Amino acid sequence: MNREELHSLINEKQPNICQIVAYRNNEKVYSDCWNGYKADDCTHIMSATKSISALLIGIALDKVQIKSVDDKVLDYFPDYKVKRGENTIHNVTIKHLLTMRAPYKCKGDPWTKVCSSDNWTYSSLDFLGGRKGLTDEFNYQTVCLHILSGILYKATNMKTADYANKYLFEPLGIPVHKNYYAETAEEHKQFTIGKLPKDNIWFSDPEGLGTPGYGLCMSAEDMAKIGLLCINKGKYNDKQIVSSRWIEEMTRPRTVESNNFRGMDYGYLWWIIDRQNNIYAAIGNSGNVIYVNSVKNIVVSVSSYFKPTVFDRVDFIQKYIEPYI
Repeated sequence: MNREELHSLINEKQPNICQIVAYRNNEKVYSDCWNGYKADDCTHIMSATKSISALLIGIALDKVQIKSVDDKVLDYFPDYKVKRGENTIHNVTIKHLLTMRAPYKCKGDPWTKVCSSDNWTYSSLDFLGGRKGLTDEFNYQTVCLHILSGILYKATNMKTADYANKYLFEPLGIPVHKNYYAETAEEHKQFTIGKLPKDNIWFSDPEGLGTPGYGLCMSAEDMAKIGLLCINKGKYNDKQIVSSRWIEEMTRPRTVESNNFRGMDYGYLWWIIDRQNNIYAAIGNSGNVIYVNSVKNIVVSVSSYFKPTVFDRVDFIQKYIEPYI
């Protein structure tokens, strides 16, 4: 398949893809755009945001701003008033949040209650815990993961985007990101489902804390830089941005006891595609992906506009993009 044939196939079979960038052996070997997007335009990368948040937590650990992933969550919020009868929350750690094994007193994501509150962190804490205790069950959450941004702020006294700009984005040559706050529920919805290119922004709460579970807008080129950082064990242009120890711990596979996630394992907010070959990915709704194949030394990033329930993007990368490059 030549470049033109691949472009046409993507246009026909994967119509919501906006950009693809691929690197092999740290050299860019493929880049293309669709749907009127330019190479430096951004899309909302949805839940792939989670994986970038994991890198920020790793950087804070490297700087000993956060002491350990085993720190109790409530240690960072001494003024939070625990509701009567709630005991489980006292034992929830940062690691529980990173591995999606924190217990919550809700089914699904309580978007309305959290996002209509004045303090999204404390509103999320209200859902943490429950009578079942620490069951260690895999429980994928998005909006209540906002607790991680609260922890990062308490530990560093820096807002999410500011911390990312200084310690992650700037060293990678990624443009400065600004906060974006939606004043209304309709604005929030349009941010999520809009198909037009976005600026370099990070969706934030009323206090300016970026949402760690979704809300980051990036180009595929900048997503690929995140993948290159990971495949090179925390280094970029010979500069150690995050420790190799954190990259290894972050991508260590943990079994997901569920049939709902296509047989994938989970690390710290990264999906583990293949244990044996150390293939892992940041995956967001609509098929936004940062794909890392450590054995073949390949990084592929795909940005996409909103189209719900796109589940085949990793399969597509492995079937078409990897053989092509």
